[in-house]
Amino acid sequence: MSLTARIHHRFPDFTLDVDLQLPGRGVSALFGQSGSGKTTCLRCLAGLERATEAYIEVNGQVWHDSRQGLFVPPHQRSLGYVFQEASLFAHLNVQRNLEFGWRRIPAAQRKVQLEQACELLGIGQLLGRMPAHLSGGERQRVGIARALLTSPGLLLMDEPLAALDSQRKAEILPYLERLHDELEIAVVYVSHAQDEVARLADHLALLDRGQVQASGPVGQTLARLDLPLALGDDAGVVIEGRVVGHDADYQLLSLGLPGSDLHLRVAHGPLAPGSALRAKVQARDVSLSLDGQGQSSILNRLPAVVTGWRAADNNAHVLVGLDVDGTALLARITRYSWDQLGLAVGSAVWGQIKAVAVLA
Repeated sequence: MSLTARIHHRFPDFTLDVDLQLPGRGVSALFGQSGSGKTTCLRCLAGLERATEAYIEVNGQVWHDSRQGLFVPPHQRSLGYVFQEASLFAHLNVQRNLEFGWRRIPAAQRKVQLEQACELLGIGQLLGRMPAHLSGGERQRVGIARALLTSPGLLLMDEPLAALDSQRKAEILPYLERLHDELEIAVVYVSHAQDEVARLADHLALLDRGQVQASGPVGQTLARLDLPLALGDDAGVVIEGRVVGHDADYQLLSLGLPGSDLHLRVAHGPLAPGSALRAKVQARDVSLSLDGQGQSSILNRLPAVVTGWRAADNNAHVLVGLDVDGTALLARITRYSWDQLGLAVGSAVWGQIKAVAVLA
């Protein structure tokens, strides 16, 4: 199960030249700044843009092979497309918008039922409303449900939260997480927001000026010091851990690090032991110490080894790569602290992380 996309597409002032091998399940994020080629790549996958040269294969089905003269038109590709704006039919209520695509799929081929989509996206109470009476977040949830009801083999999402304010983004992100956890549909998700990618994606492809700078599992890729991802203020790593305990009195959850006896304490409600939980640790929230002893309000003190460092985008800061018993961390500290602690690659340190700073 995989998605292969080798695309070479020329414009007068821009060339998209990518060679991507993405998982056939889960969420793959195309990440990069505006103008990096993310949306063009998505449109080529959908067949909305016919690339100059391309080979596109999705889970064994070839959609475009320019050498063989093969091009499957968009309406014959098993895909759903979610744009920045939901673009609902203004003259149809929510239920009839949802039924528009659903009725086109033979009953035997429907992977997602109407009731299931409504429950996943939390829109059951909206079925009788007209689009003009929906909030931005509600419209986008309806748009995602409508795309799912075409039972796609591939769901393309082009910055679906970009047009929403922070409150509406916070409203819709939990629903996107449910899609990730409960459906086995491959998703290619375009974004330039690192927090969205860290929260949703399994695989990350970083695009810059029409080319792929890096592609790999999201945890490994976000932790790379050689990529510009590490320079941003929201730089950090993703940890896929499992719950090992919960302190009900203090509302602290213990998250076991993968393949390790170490754990993070996180300010979080109860979850069943063994439950999978994704956490993001921002580089700016990690401090370093040579001594792991002594009382402190910082609950997480993890033994680590310095694996690398680089100058930050601020001359006063450095970025430090850490290995915590097999889990990668990033720390953003002052250059002064780096020198005063006498740090170097191979130094043994303690990574300190406030429990309230872990995003889980």
